[in-house]
Amino acid sequence: MTDAKLEIQMLHDRVMVRVSEESGERRSSGGIVIPATAQVAKRLLWGEVFGVGSHVRSVQTGDQVLFNPEEQYEVEVRGEIYVVLRERDLHAVASERTEQGTGLYL
Repeated sequence: MTDAKLEIQMLHDRVMVRVSEESGERRSSGGIVIPATAQVAKRLLWGEVFGVGSHVRSVQTGDQVLFNPEEQYEVEVRGEIYVVLRERDLHAVASERTEQGTGLYL
């Protein structure tokens, strides 16, 4: 049996995201390391979109999206961890396409 590679296609309004490496530990403005497990308030995470379903309208592959880590399903594909979400669970999209933005840039 050969090790065939199968292409993953997201269905309906699903989005597949890889969580950014910076989403773990972070530093305060004073240089204090804040571990990923410390929770002061609910924290949203940034991730990169790797796949979108046919009914997704506002997001494209390669966009950076902001989402709540509590509203996710994780999946491992070839050693990488991805998150599967519905498009409506995304809070923001950062892309090179300019439409109506906030004026803030990553």
